[in-house]
Amino acid sequence: MKLFQITVIAAAATLASPWSLAQGQPPLKVGLMLPATGTFAALGTAIENGFKLYVDQQGGKLGGRSIEYVKVDDESDPSKATDNINKLIKRDNVDVVVGTVHSGVAMAMAKVAKDTGTLMIDPNAGADAITGPMCAVNIFRSSFSNWQPGYAMGEVMAKKGHKKVITITWKYAAGAESVNGFTEAFKKGGGTVLKDLTVPFPSVEFQALLTEIAAAKPDAVYTFFAGGGAVKFVKDYAAAGLKGNIPLYGAGFLTDGTLEAQGATADGLQTALHYGDGLNTPRDNAFRLAYAKAYKLQPDVYAVQGYDAAQILGIGLAATKGDVSKQKEFAAAVGKSKIDSPRGAFMLSKAHNPIQDMYLREVKDKENKIVGIAAKSLSDPARGCKM
Repeated sequence: MKLFQITVIAAAATLASPWSLAQGQPPLKVGLMLPATGTFAALGTAIENGFKLYVDQQGGKLGGRSIEYVKVDDESDPSKATDNINKLIKRDNVDVVVGTVHSGVAMAMAKVAKDTGTLMIDPNAGADAITGPMCAVNIFRSSFSNWQPGYAMGEVMAKKGHKKVITITWKYAAGAESVNGFTEAFKKGGGTVLKDLTVPFPSVEFQALLTEIAAAKPDAVYTFFAGGGAVKFVKDYAAAGLKGNIPLYGAGFLTDGTLEAQGATADGLQTALHYGDGLNTPRDNAFRLAYAKAYKLQPDVYAVQGYDAAQILGIGLAATKGDVSKQKEFAAAVGKSKIDSPRGAFMLSKAHNPIQDMYLREVKDKENKIVGIAAKSLSDPARGCKM
């Protein structure tokens, strides 16, 4: 009898040990709020693939907790965003929300995340306000601010000697902020923006504006489009006879994940972004090989951003032993860490936005070949952040 009592006591002590309790935690519920349909569907898939690849490489666990996914198609529709994220938080009881692509949707997500204290990691949407006025201890970004690639390309185009340009984008937050970043740097370099042209999102009817560009005869054009819209714009630009006469530049999303569909019409286009083909570093080569093996696809910037979103989550969870409620400890651990990204190691700013190199890329043989650094260790100004 005494032996039995000793055994029971020993077993109880084992069950109560911190290690045992950590192993006994329920799965961490990750809400993936990404586009599964529409013009950004392929981007959402790449982000999800990248995120899951990192988790799988860690044996399916982060911070000692297995991962359970809850998915919702955000449809790139800001009007549905608040309801969608509230369903994930209140109905599905997710511990962290990962999303999204569309800046308007992400803004609504960030507001709810901030109001409810829910951990949020933004793996793409570059809305400046997310790490600006809406910054919070529980909100992180693994991608970029819209300002960053725009500003970098503004510096590049000014240095190339272009004096008068036209900008064209969708009429929505991401486009406006990308153009604002570009204009800030381009004017600082002595350039002038003749016109800012826009089309409603997600319209791909560009012909009237291309005719307007041809008539104005600027030195160059700066653009922000992504996904299916980027494919159509690049093809239409070439078909209108503008490609050989008025150089086209853009934020890197113009030619990322779109080159197969754009074909030869994209040849020679230069863009600025925090990732590109042919980095040829051990870290990136290993990532590309693992991604190709897992998904039978070549990764793009969206896959990298999803992968790094999972890295950020892993760093924070390791520091808090899987407890997402310890937000200050989570943020402190992430803030002092270098994220070992395929794009090159980076750190997050105090506003939780990546401080990173912006590469100058040129399309060659259906690849975004890196031809230089557009801006070194570029940090978003995080205007309005009071965290």
